[in-house]
Amino acid sequence: MGEQPALLRGPPSRPYGNRLPHKRHRLRPVGSAWTPAPGALMGRISRIPVGSRPALLAAVVMLALTSASAPAPWAGAHGLPGRGDGPHARQPQEHPRAAKNGPGPFGVTADVAANRQTVRVGALFGADRSDDLSGGHFCTASVVHSPHGDLIATAAHCVSDPDSDLVFVPGYRDGKAPYGVWKLGHRYLPDGWSKDEDEDSDLAFATVDDQGGKAIEDVVGANRFTPGTTTGATAVTVIGYPDSRERPISCTNKPTAHSSTQQRIDCPAFTHGTSGSPWINSEGQVVGVLGGYDEGGDTDDVSYSVTLGSLAAALYKDATSDP
Repeated sequence: MGEQPALLRGPPSRPYGNRLPHKRHRLRPVGSAWTPAPGALMGRISRIPVGSRPALLAAVVMLALTSASAPAPWAGAHGLPGRGDGPHARQPQEHPRAAKNGPGPFGVTADVAANRQTVRVGALFGADRSDDLSGGHFCTASVVHSPHGDLIATAAHCVSDPDSDLVFVPGYRDGKAPYGVWKLGHRYLPDGWSKDEDEDSDLAFATVDDQGGKAIEDVVGANRFTPGTTTGATAVTVIGYPDSRERPISCTNKPTAHSSTQQRIDCPAFTHGTSGSPWINSEGQVVGVLGGYDEGGDTDDVSYSVTLGSLAAALYKDATSDP
Protein backbone atom coordinates (compact mmCIF):
# COMPACT_ATOMS: atom_id res chain seq x y z
CA MET A 1 0.00 0.00 0.00
CA GLY A 2 1.17 3.49 -0.76
CA GLU A 3 1.72 5.95 2.05
CA GLN A 4 -1.35 7.96 2.94
CA PRO A 5 -1.46 11.67 3.75
CA ALA A 6 -0.02 12.79 7.07
CA LEU A 7 -2.63 13.04 9.83
CA LEU A 8 -2.56 13.63 13.58
CA ARG A 9 -3.71 11.80 16.68
CA GLY A 10 -5.41 14.91 17.93
CA PRO A 11 -8.22 17.05 16.54
CA PRO A 12 -8.05 17.88 12.85
CA SER A 13 -8.33 21.66 13.04
CA ARG A 14 -7.79 24.58 15.36
CA PRO A 15 -11.32 24.47 16.83
CA TYR A 16 -10.04 21.55 18.89
CA GLY A 17 -6.71 23.14 19.74
CA ASN A 18 -4.37 20.99 17.69
CA ARG A 19 -1.04 21.72 16.08
CA LEU A 20 0.16 20.63 12.65
CA PRO A 21 -0.05 16.87 11.98
CA HIS A 22 2.93 14.56 12.31
CA LYS A 23 1.42 11.09 12.55
CA ARG A 24 0.86 9.03 9.44
CA HIS A 25 -2.01 6.58 9.14
CA ARG A 26 -0.56 3.14 8.54
CA LEU A 27 -2.86 0.41 9.83
CA ARG A 28 -1.37 -2.96 9.13
CA PRO A 29 -1.26 -6.46 10.62
CA VAL A 30 1.01 -6.64 13.61
CA GLY A 31 2.27 -9.34 15.94
CA SER A 32 2.09 -13.09 15.66
CA ALA A 33 0.57 -15.99 17.50
CA TRP A 34 2.20 -17.05 20.77
CA THR A 35 4.00 -20.39 20.71
CA PRO A 36 5.00 -22.34 23.82
CA ALA A 37 8.49 -21.83 25.19
CA PRO A 38 10.86 -24.83 25.13
CA GLY A 39 9.80 -27.22 27.85
CA ALA A 40 6.31 -25.75 28.22
CA LEU A 41 4.64 -28.82 26.73
CA MET A 42 6.58 -31.15 28.97
CA GLY A 43 5.49 -29.12 31.97
CA ARG A 44 1.90 -29.78 31.01
CA ILE A 45 2.47 -33.45 30.20
CA SER A 46 4.12 -34.09 33.55
CA ARG A 47 0.74 -33.66 35.24
CA ILE A 48 -0.81 -36.55 33.27
CA PRO A 49 -1.25 -39.78 35.33
CA VAL A 50 1.33 -42.37 34.31
CA GLY A 51 -0.68 -45.47 35.02
CA SER A 52 -1.12 -46.18 31.34
CA ARG A 53 1.74 -45.81 28.85
CA PRO A 54 -0.61 -45.76 25.79
CA ALA A 55 -2.66 -42.95 27.35
CA LEU A 56 0.49 -40.94 27.95
CA LEU A 57 1.65 -41.42 24.36
CA ALA A 58 -1.76 -40.33 23.05
CA ALA A 59 -1.64 -37.22 25.20
CA VAL A 60 1.84 -36.34 23.91
CA VAL A 61 0.73 -36.69 20.29
CA MET A 62 -2.43 -34.64 20.86
CA LEU A 63 -0.55 -31.81 22.54
CA ALA A 64 2.05 -31.74 19.79
CA LEU A 65 -0.57 -31.60 17.06
CA THR A 66 -2.55 -28.91 18.88
CA SER A 67 0.52 -26.71 19.30
CA ALA A 68 1.71 -27.21 15.75
CA SER A 69 -1.63 -26.24 14.29
CA ALA A 70 -2.47 -23.33 16.61
CA PRO A 71 -4.17 -20.64 14.53
CA ALA A 72 -2.84 -17.13 14.15
CA PRO A 73 -4.81 -14.36 15.87
CA TRP A 74 -8.12 -13.58 14.22
CA ALA A 75 -7.70 -10.71 11.79
CA GLY A 76 -10.24 -8.02 12.49
CA ALA A 77 -11.15 -5.02 10.40
CA HIS A 78 -8.22 -3.29 8.73
CA GLY A 79 -6.10 -6.41 9.26
CA LEU A 80 -5.54 -5.82 12.98
CA PRO A 81 -5.64 -8.98 15.10
CA GLY A 82 -8.61 -8.88 17.45
CA ARG A 83 -11.42 -10.78 19.14
CA GLY A 84 -14.53 -9.84 17.20
CA ASP A 85 -17.80 -9.02 18.89
CA GLY A 86 -20.82 -10.67 20.47
CA PRO A 87 -21.29 -13.48 22.95
CA HIS A 88 -19.57 -16.03 20.73
CA ALA A 89 -16.53 -13.92 19.92
CA ARG A 90 -13.18 -15.64 20.24
CA GLN A 91 -11.64 -15.13 23.65
CA PRO A 92 -7.97 -14.21 24.04
CA GLN A 93 -5.53 -17.01 24.74
CA GLU A 94 -3.57 -16.97 27.97
CA HIS A 95 0.03 -15.89 27.49
CA PRO A 96 2.23 -17.10 30.35
CA ARG A 97 4.93 -14.46 29.91
CA ALA A 98 2.35 -11.69 30.47
CA ALA A 99 0.23 -13.34 33.13
CA LYS A 100 1.84 -11.48 36.05
CA ASN A 101 2.03 -8.12 34.31
CA GLY A 102 -1.15 -7.75 32.28
CA PRO A 103 -2.81 -9.29 29.23
CA GLY A 104 -0.48 -10.42 26.49
CA PRO A 105 1.26 -10.84 24.24
CA PHE A 106 3.31 -7.67 24.62
CA GLY A 107 3.53 -5.15 21.80
CA VAL A 108 0.57 -6.42 19.76
CA THR A 109 -2.32 -4.11 18.88
CA ALA A 110 -5.77 -5.70 18.76
CA ASP A 111 -9.45 -4.90 18.40
CA VAL A 112 -11.15 -5.13 21.78
CA ALA A 113 -14.67 -6.27 22.61
CA ALA A 114 -16.81 -4.28 25.01
CA ASN A 115 -16.10 -5.21 28.62
CA ARG A 116 -16.00 -3.67 32.06
CA GLN A 117 -12.68 -1.97 31.39
CA THR A 118 -13.18 -0.71 27.85
CA VAL A 119 -16.55 0.97 28.50
CA ARG A 120 -14.74 3.43 30.78
CA VAL A 121 -12.81 4.60 27.74
CA GLY A 122 -14.52 6.59 25.02
CA ALA A 123 -14.18 9.04 22.17
CA LEU A 124 -14.44 12.83 22.08
CA PHE A 125 -16.64 14.57 19.52
CA GLY A 126 -17.68 18.09 18.69
CA ALA A 127 -21.11 18.72 20.20
CA ASP A 128 -22.50 19.32 16.73
CA ARG A 129 -21.94 15.60 16.01
CA SER A 130 -24.10 14.38 18.90
CA ASP A 131 -26.87 13.19 16.58
CA ASP A 132 -24.55 11.74 13.94
CA LEU A 133 -21.52 10.22 15.63
CA SER A 134 -20.14 8.02 12.84
CA GLY A 135 -16.71 9.16 11.78
CA GLY A 136 -16.74 12.30 13.90
CA HIS A 137 -14.42 11.49 16.81
CA PHE A 138 -11.01 13.09 17.12
CA CYS A 139 -9.49 12.15 20.51
CA THR A 140 -9.80 9.60 23.32
CA ALA A 141 -10.61 10.08 27.02
CA SER A 142 -11.42 7.89 30.01
CA VAL A 143 -13.45 8.11 33.20
CA VAL A 144 -11.32 8.48 36.34
CA HIS A 145 -12.55 8.25 39.90
CA SER A 146 -13.56 11.48 41.61
CA PRO A 147 -15.72 12.46 44.60
CA HIS A 148 -18.52 13.63 42.32
CA GLY A 149 -18.13 10.79 39.80
CA ASP A 150 -18.04 13.21 36.86
CA LEU A 151 -14.40 13.39 35.75
CA ILE A 152 -12.58 12.30 32.58
CA ALA A 153 -8.87 12.46 31.76
CA THR A 154 -7.40 13.20 28.33
CA ALA A 155 -4.57 15.09 26.65
CA ALA A 156 -4.49 18.88 27.03
CA HIS A 157 -4.19 19.42 23.28
CA CYS A 158 -7.56 17.68 22.82
CA VAL A 159 -9.59 20.12 24.92
CA SER A 160 -7.52 23.32 24.94
CA ASP A 161 -9.89 25.51 22.92
CA PRO A 162 -12.26 27.14 25.44
CA ASP A 163 -14.75 28.01 22.70
CA SER A 164 -15.27 24.42 21.55
CA ASP A 165 -18.36 22.54 22.71
CA LEU A 166 -17.43 18.89 23.16
CA VAL A 167 -19.10 15.63 24.15
CA PHE A 168 -17.71 12.35 25.48
CA VAL A 169 -19.10 8.96 24.43
CA PRO A 170 -17.93 6.11 26.70
CA GLY A 171 -17.82 2.69 25.06
CA TYR A 172 -18.36 4.21 21.62
CA ARG A 173 -18.64 1.58 18.91
CA ASP A 174 -19.81 1.62 15.29
CA GLY A 175 -21.60 4.96 15.45
CA LYS A 176 -23.52 4.08 18.62
CA ALA A 177 -23.44 5.49 22.15
CA PRO A 178 -24.48 2.54 24.35
CA TYR A 179 -23.91 4.52 27.57
CA GLY A 180 -25.06 7.92 26.40
CA VAL A 181 -23.56 11.15 25.10
CA TRP A 182 -22.10 13.29 27.89
CA LYS A 183 -21.51 17.03 27.53
CA LEU A 184 -18.20 18.36 28.80
CA GLY A 185 -18.38 21.00 31.50
CA HIS A 186 -15.38 22.61 33.19
CA ARG A 187 -11.90 21.83 31.86
CA TYR A 188 -8.67 21.78 33.86
CA LEU A 189 -5.40 22.37 32.00
CA PRO A 190 -1.92 23.07 33.40
CA ASP A 191 -0.61 26.62 33.07
CA GLY A 192 2.33 25.22 31.11
CA TRP A 193 -0.02 24.12 28.35
CA SER A 194 -2.41 27.05 28.47
CA LYS A 195 0.42 29.59 28.17
CA ASP A 196 3.10 27.86 26.11
CA GLU A 197 1.72 24.51 24.89
CA ASP A 198 4.55 22.88 26.84
CA GLU A 199 4.62 19.20 25.87
CA ASP A 200 5.51 18.28 29.45
CA SER A 201 2.09 19.64 30.44
CA ASP A 202 -0.01 17.75 27.89
CA LEU A 203 -2.60 16.46 30.35
CA ALA A 204 -6.12 17.63 31.14
CA PHE A 205 -9.25 16.79 33.08
CA ALA A 206 -12.84 17.72 32.32
CA THR A 207 -16.12 17.29 34.12
CA VAL A 208 -19.15 15.91 32.30
CA ASP A 209 -22.73 16.84 33.10
CA ASP A 210 -24.96 14.30 34.87
CA GLN A 211 -27.71 12.54 32.96
CA GLY A 212 -31.02 11.64 34.54
CA GLY A 213 -29.62 12.38 37.98
CA LYS A 214 -26.73 9.97 37.50
CA ALA A 215 -23.02 10.73 37.26
CA ILE A 216 -21.02 9.03 34.53
CA GLU A 217 -19.04 7.02 37.09
CA ASP A 218 -22.32 5.53 38.35
CA VAL A 219 -23.04 4.31 34.82
CA VAL A 220 -19.72 2.91 33.55
CA GLY A 221 -17.43 2.89 36.57
CA ALA A 222 -14.00 4.52 36.70
CA ASN A 223 -10.31 3.80 36.96
CA ARG A 224 -8.17 5.46 39.59
CA PHE A 225 -5.86 8.25 38.48
CA THR A 226 -2.61 7.49 40.27
CA PRO A 227 0.22 10.03 39.88
CA GLY A 228 3.58 8.99 41.26
CA THR A 229 3.09 5.32 40.37
CA THR A 230 6.25 3.82 38.90
CA THR A 231 5.97 2.43 35.38
CA GLY A 232 8.42 0.32 33.40
CA ALA A 233 8.74 -2.66 35.74
CA THR A 234 5.17 -3.73 35.04
CA ALA A 235 3.03 -3.69 31.93
CA VAL A 236 0.27 -1.26 31.07
CA THR A 237 -2.58 -1.56 28.59
CA VAL A 238 -3.32 1.38 26.30
CA ILE A 239 -6.88 1.68 24.94
CA GLY A 240 -7.75 4.23 22.29
CA TYR A 241 -9.79 5.24 19.26
CA PRO A 242 -7.93 5.93 16.00
CA ASP A 243 -10.13 8.46 14.23
CA SER A 244 -10.20 6.31 11.09
CA ARG A 245 -11.86 3.46 13.02
CA GLU A 246 -15.22 3.04 14.71
CA ARG A 247 -14.19 0.83 17.61
CA PRO A 248 -11.33 0.83 20.12
CA ILE A 249 -7.99 -0.91 19.92
CA SER A 250 -5.63 -1.87 22.73
CA CYS A 251 -2.03 -2.88 23.27
CA THR A 252 -0.11 -4.08 26.32
CA ASN A 253 3.59 -3.44 26.87
CA LYS A 254 6.08 -2.12 29.41
CA PRO A 255 6.74 1.63 29.21
CA THR A 256 10.26 3.02 29.31
CA ALA A 257 11.60 6.46 30.17
CA HIS A 258 11.96 8.91 27.29
CA SER A 259 13.21 11.67 29.59
CA SER A 260 12.74 12.73 33.20
CA THR A 261 9.35 14.19 32.23
CA GLN A 262 8.15 11.80 29.50
CA GLN A 263 7.53 8.07 29.17
CA ARG A 264 7.11 6.02 26.00
CA ILE A 265 5.60 2.71 24.96
CA ASP A 266 6.08 0.57 21.85
CA CYS A 267 2.62 -0.23 20.48
CA PRO A 268 1.84 -0.40 16.74
CA ALA A 269 -0.99 1.38 14.92
CA PHE A 270 -1.81 4.04 17.53
CA THR A 271 -2.54 6.72 14.97
CA HIS A 272 -4.19 10.14 15.09
CA GLY A 273 -7.26 10.10 17.32
CA THR A 274 -5.61 8.09 20.10
CA SER A 275 -4.38 11.15 21.99
CA GLY A 276 -5.82 11.00 25.49
CA SER A 277 -5.80 7.19 25.64
CA PRO A 278 -5.31 5.93 29.21
CA TRP A 279 -2.36 3.75 30.19
CA ILE A 280 -3.86 1.31 32.68
CA ASN A 281 -1.89 -1.09 34.88
CA SER A 282 -3.07 -4.42 36.27
CA GLU A 283 -4.45 -2.69 39.37
CA GLY A 284 -6.85 -0.59 37.30
CA GLN A 285 -4.77 2.56 37.84
CA VAL A 286 -4.25 5.19 35.14
CA VAL A 287 -0.48 5.75 35.14
CA GLY A 288 -0.20 7.57 31.80
CA VAL A 289 -2.27 9.50 29.26
CA LEU A 290 -1.23 9.37 25.62
CA GLY A 291 0.14 12.74 24.54
CA GLY A 292 3.20 14.68 25.60
CA TYR A 293 6.17 14.52 23.27
CA ASP A 294 5.14 15.74 19.81
CA GLU A 295 1.51 15.46 20.99
CA GLY A 296 1.88 11.71 21.38
CA GLY A 297 4.73 10.89 19.02
CA ASP A 298 5.87 11.21 15.43
CA THR A 299 5.33 7.58 14.40
CA ASP A 300 2.34 5.26 14.75
CA ASP A 301 4.39 2.60 16.53
CA VAL A 302 5.73 4.55 19.52
CA SER A 303 3.52 6.60 21.83
CA TYR A 304 4.27 8.94 24.71
CA SER A 305 2.80 10.27 27.93
CA VAL A 306 3.91 12.92 30.35
CA THR A 307 5.27 11.43 33.55
CA LEU A 308 2.50 11.69 36.10
CA GLY A 309 4.29 13.47 38.92
CA SER A 310 3.63 16.47 41.13
CA LEU A 311 2.14 18.58 38.32
CA ALA A 312 -0.38 15.85 37.50
CA ALA A 313 -1.20 15.41 41.18
CA ALA A 314 -1.83 19.14 41.60
CA LEU A 315 -4.02 19.26 38.50
CA TYR A 316 -6.07 16.29 39.69
CA LYS A 317 -6.49 17.93 43.09
CA ASP A 318 -7.81 21.08 41.42
CA ALA A 319 -10.22 19.08 39.29
CA THR A 320 -11.61 17.16 42.26
CA SER A 321 -11.72 20.02 44.78
CA ASP A 322 -14.39 22.12 43.12
CA PRO A 323 -17.87 21.72 44.67
